[in-house]
Formats: sequence, structure tokens, C-alpha cells
Amino acid sequence: MSTTNPKFELRGINHLALVCADMRRTIDFYSGVLGMPLVKTLDLPAGLGQHFFFDCGGGNTVAFFWLANSPEAAPGIAAPKGRPDEGELASAVGSMNHVAFAVPPEQFDEYRSRLEAEDVAVSPVLNHDDSPAGVSRHVHPGTFVRSFYFQDPDGVLLEFACWTREFTDADVSHEPKTAADRHVHASN
Repeated sequence: MSTTNPKFELRGINHLALVCADMRRTIDFYSGVLGMPLVKTLDLPAGLGQHFFFDCGGGNTVAFFWLANSPEAAPGIAAPKGRPDEGELASAVGSMNHVAFAVPPEQFDEYRSRLEAEDVAVSPVLNHDDSPAGVSRHVHPGTFVRSFYFQDPDGVLLEFACWTREFTDADVSHEPKTAADRHVHASN
């Protein structure tokens, strides 16, 4: 999937920066389980912590901070409490909800099996479509992406996803919601 940006020549995601509680455990998961090479490590000045980068393909990286003074995790605020198939999707405004890695469609089912073999809890396969439910049991012409979800050792919600069709102008048809449409409003 590619479109032209008339304002900036953006070339994808350089990196996403997340926060972990244990850098060794993060390396074990991202390099060991997911096979992402660790490509750059930094110790931050003044003992603030560390910043490590993992290659996730296509010139893109996922980076982690280990910060000496990070607050504890806040599931349901900073990230979803669990996986979408468990009814968990909400996270706070300004939070990062999940990271979706693009995977080859022909290896999608095999990759899910490999994670299960590594004892990673994975969601059922979700065939995201344009139906009122947003997902279907089977792939059909309205399906635009297949995916499944799992979490890293710190609870970061991850997704393996593969596009199933090209987008058309008809795929951009919804009126955007505003802050006034939200059910929860910040109190002053």
C-alpha cells in the first residue's frame, strides 16, 4: 500500500519508542522470540537509562527506553489491558494503543503457529472487514486486513497483520468524530 504525500517525502516509520521494565527480558522477546536483530544500543546521560533499537524490516525499527525512574505500567490507561479479542481496546488519549507489524500473507498462519510454539498467547485470527461487526470468520471481498494480536512481556499490545486488498476512494467514507462525541471528558 502506497500513496503519494504532496507535502513531505515520508519514508515510513523510522522508529517507535516504547518503554520497558527490563531491557534483558525485552531483548529476549524481540530478538529471541520475534527474531528482530538488536541494531543499536545507547546508555543515556546522567544515569537516566538506556535506549535500544530493534530492526523490524524495511528500514524500520522499534526502540525501547529503559528509564531508571519510569512509573509502573498503567494497563487501561497507557495501553489496553489485554487483547481486542478479550474485549480490551481502550487506552488513554495520547497513548500508543498497539504496534502492528506487516507480515507476508502467505506466511501469516505459520507465523501465528510459531508464536504459539514459543508459548506466546495469541488471539484468534481476525479478518477485519467493512461489516457492522468489523470482523468476519472468513476472508471475503470486503476484508481489508487479516491480523492476530499478542502482548510482549511488559503488556505492549502487538499485532501481525497483512493487507488483503488495495484501498480505493470508497474506503474513506466516514465522518470524523470530535472531542464532543466522546463519552468521557476530562474534568477541570
